[in-house]
Amino acid sequence: MKPNLNDLAAFVIVAREGSFTRAAAQLGVSQSALSQTIRSLEERLGVRLFTRTTRRVAPTDAGDRLLAEIAPRLEGIEGALAALSDMRDKPAGSLRITASEHATDSILMPKLTKLLRAYPDIKVEISTDYRMVDIVEMRFDAGVRLGESLAKDMIAVRIGPDVRMAVVGAPSYFARHPIPAAPQELTEHDCINVRLPTHGGLLPWDFKRGSQELNVRVEGTLIFSGFPQVLKAALDGMGLAFILEEVVQKHIDAGALVRVLDDWCHVFPGYHLYYPSRRQPSPAFTLLVDALRYER
Repeated sequence: MKPNLNDLAAFVIVAREGSFTRAAAQLGVSQSALSQTIRSLEERLGVRLFTRTTRRVAPTDAGDRLLAEIAPRLEGIEGALAALSDMRDKPAGSLRITASEHATDSILMPKLTKLLRAYPDIKVEISTDYRMVDIVEMRFDAGVRLGESLAKDMIAVRIGPDVRMAVVGAPSYFARHPIPAAPQELTEHDCINVRLPTHGGLLPWDFKRGSQELNVRVEGTLIFSGFPQVLKAALDGMGLAFILEEVVQKHIDAGALVRVLDDWCHVFPGYHLYYPSRRQPSPAFTLLVDALRYER
């Protein structure tokens, strides 16, 4: 019995994800059902396609060869099917986007709500992540990140206004520590750091005033991988936070946080939607870009 396209598509997703758990979640099936699909495929082909460890699933030499042969063909089939859906009266299709939690809440959802109500045949999946992922390899249609400096062959579309960072601390923190008058004095403070998931380093605390630019290496008792936890710790008086102005402004206005070094926090480009320049946009994707595009 020959393998069917669904089995081969499942094989490609497992190979790219390197995980049965993530692949199963993407396919909307149970991990055990997906494992059985791959085992049946291996039995029908008579070769082992994956080596399995407790931490990772990796293609064997035979698996790598099969992936190189069928992945482009499956993408061609998906493109042909998408082209057929483009002939429908109403734009339709599924779109996958990677974005941070803040971008999702502040930019994507307010604009997507109107779009999806007008075009119910369009489906959007948003994966919240702080990493700079390879959207082509991970099969995302687009990504959302701060700034406009992106990888080669990517198109960037501005979807939000310019932004600024803010250095903030709770009144209870400043009751115990002096207010810093210059960025260099942050080395004497308990600062709440964020570890960047892509490269493993800490988020740089960059400052600029006029022509003077500073990068301060701060230290503290807390390191998080996400900004909601940083904000909570700052509100609890655990240290100083370096966080988007928009996120903390309401807490500053309410007196729950005190802003310092305001004149050192410079403006930089806000959120951009990015996607491959070689992509042939579907009507659904074109509508998405138009809905998210920032108008000054």
